[in-house]
Amino acid sequence: MTTETKKRKRGGGRAGYAARRGPAVLTQAPWTVPINPDRPTEPMPPEGVEAVHETAMRVLENIGVAFLNPEAVAILKQAGCRVDGEIVYMGRDFVMEMLGHAPAEWTITPRNPDRKVTVGGRHMLFGNVSSPPNYWDLELGRKLPGTRELQTRFYKMSQYYNCIHFIGGYAVEPVDLHPSIRHLDALFDKLTLTDKVPHAYSLGAERIEDGMEMVRIAAGLSQDDFDATPRMFTNINSTSPLKHDYPMLDGWMRMARRGQGLIVSPFTLAGAMAPVTMVGAVAQSLAEGLAAIALAQYINPGVACAFGTFTSNVDMKSGAPAFGTPEYMRATQITGQMCRFYGLPMRSSGACAANVPDGQAMWETSNSLWAAVQSGSHIVYHAAGWLEGGLIASPEKFVMDCEVIGQILRYFDPVLWRTEDGDLAYEAMDQVRHDGHFFGIDHTQDRYATAFWQPNLSDWRNFEGWQAQGGVWTAERAHLLYQRVLDDYVEPPMEDAIRGELIEFVERRRAEGGAPTDF
Repeated sequence: MTTETKKRKRGGGRAGYAARRGPAVLTQAPWTVPINPDRPTEPMPPEGVEAVHETAMRVLENIGVAFLNPEAVAILKQAGCRVDGEIVYMGRDFVMEMLGHAPAEWTITPRNPDRKVTVGGRHMLFGNVSSPPNYWDLELGRKLPGTRELQTRFYKMSQYYNCIHFIGGYAVEPVDLHPSIRHLDALFDKLTLTDKVPHAYSLGAERIEDGMEMVRIAAGLSQDDFDATPRMFTNINSTSPLKHDYPMLDGWMRMARRGQGLIVSPFTLAGAMAPVTMVGAVAQSLAEGLAAIALAQYINPGVACAFGTFTSNVDMKSGAPAFGTPEYMRATQITGQMCRFYGLPMRSSGACAANVPDGQAMWETSNSLWAAVQSGSHIVYHAAGWLEGGLIASPEKFVMDCEVIGQILRYFDPVLWRTEDGDLAYEAMDQVRHDGHFFGIDHTQDRYATAFWQPNLSDWRNFEGWQAQGGVWTAERAHLLYQRVLDDYVEPPMEDAIRGELIEFVERRRAEGGAPTDF
């Protein structure tokens, strides 16, 4: 390492860096795990909740779910489920007994314990965009396949923004890395460029076993300490309708045995892979997801699980997925009701179908993010950077989304409804009375600096002032801001011995061939 690199690693992160570089690029609230103070929106009456539950149970009992993994089928058969080839039929008593083991709240502690997060309760966590195969930015003006270098940009922004609480899957698929070793290099970057909660893909034995070992090494843990509490998480998707594939189930079961965080998110698009009615699509998604959670709880009772909603609709004219629609919002809220019925934490998403970071992108994503707030979601996947229904990751969109998330976090701030001395401002009104203004009085002067949320991206000048400064549109401002964030980023510290062990593991596994592929 250079002398400057060593200084930065000893500097302790943002505080030391800001002292050398001057004021930070962003005005942002300190890192915290947000609390959603609002009562969730519940569209369905109690009898509606019972009807959706009854439908999901009938699906599990009479239609069944295909488990395309013989080990999973054998385990469920041992548990007393009826099995016909790959189809598993689960009785409701078994399902509800298993769900009774699942904790309503759990924590994940990454390599930096100061970034520990709580899943469940009223906590709400936001994560970066995950898994798009393509990248787009304003300067490039076109989309291109993801690379390792492009992926690191998103990891750096995810570390820099305090409103991002966990690091999901590949921020953009690094297709320049061979599939057999892609997970090794991508996870190495994730664990060194960030110190927040990490995700690893459940795509077969090698990838998830490598992922768990790398997270353990990065945190400096013994095997027993790693197994004692969640240090990472995975997310699997069912293959709708009503199937779970082999590799995801394999990783799911391995993570369950070691007590790590598990999220199952059925990909139920109403009118395509699920019924065209939203309550029907939600009922199908529940059957798919609860089946996987029941399996995990049978393997390791009490293991940390969450249910993920990805229920939306398709454009019935083209079959293309749509997100951030009124139907998507209601499906998210309905799923929130059902998760509370089952006592499970919930994952939702900040999704949109727009192709570039324009007005459509922001109204659809804002609808998705506010639906997450309204539903009582605990984990919001793809909260920053998602475009084209998950096919594009965009740094400008990432910055724009973080602006919205920052507003949501301010909306959660109890100071906005506090009624302590001075908050109700009777004396201020008495002082100003019927003439004058509030700008110059002490009540305002004592509070103005922190009274309101301050934007990093929004431009609040009038048209003439905006035009005089070049008339820069939002996406253009976001492009400039993301470049400044990358310039201001500093890598979180990691002990040299731990980094060396991590490098040694990656090099050894690369030499062994990594994970098998179909090539």
